[in-house]
Amino acid sequence: MNRPCMSVAIALALLSTPLVAQAGKLPGTMKVAQHELKLNGEGVREKYLLDLYVAGLYLPETSRDAQAIIAADQLMAIRIAVVSKLVSQEKLVESLDEGFGKSTKGKLQPIQKQLEQFRRCFAGEIVRGDVFDLIYVPKQGVFVFKNGKRTGVVAGMPFKQALFGIWLGEQPADATLRTALLGAAETTRR
Repeated sequence: MNRPCMSVAIALALLSTPLVAQAGKLPGTMKVAQHELKLNGEGVREKYLLDLYVAGLYLPETSRDAQAIIAADQLMAIRIAVVSKLVSQEKLVESLDEGFGKSTKGKLQPIQKQLEQFRRCFAGEIVRGDVFDLIYVPKQGVFVFKNGKRTGVVAGMPFKQALFGIWLGEQPADATLRTALLGAAETTRR
């Protein structure tokens, strides 16, 4: 499938997938083009005892091997559903920047151009209820969607690895969330 067709297929598939189910729970599957990804695990990103967003990791087959997931050149996605009015565009981008620093152990120079491109995908106001899908498509890059509408594509396997490393790496944004995304905590499967 060529690139324009894949991005149209992704957008159409996302529109047919409920973005967020009741009470902040994420759907058990995500359809991307003709592929179905399974919810590997979901959890809440907390900071200072406040729930900021619900995140879900979607894979072709479930896995608890964080390093294998980060390294894999296969279709996968992370869904972020904002559940707090405290999450703003500025704070989310700042948090992602911090996560990239930890994920790459401070070696951001090789992906600097992609980071700038990624930040632009989060332009505009972010409010409670917004849903972001970060979908990695092999040989194409990470497609970023906000509420089902594509905001950009960032190419490169090193960028994909750094991005997924934010939540799954050795120094994750939230260790409890990492455990939940890997399906090691109790999660509700649909």
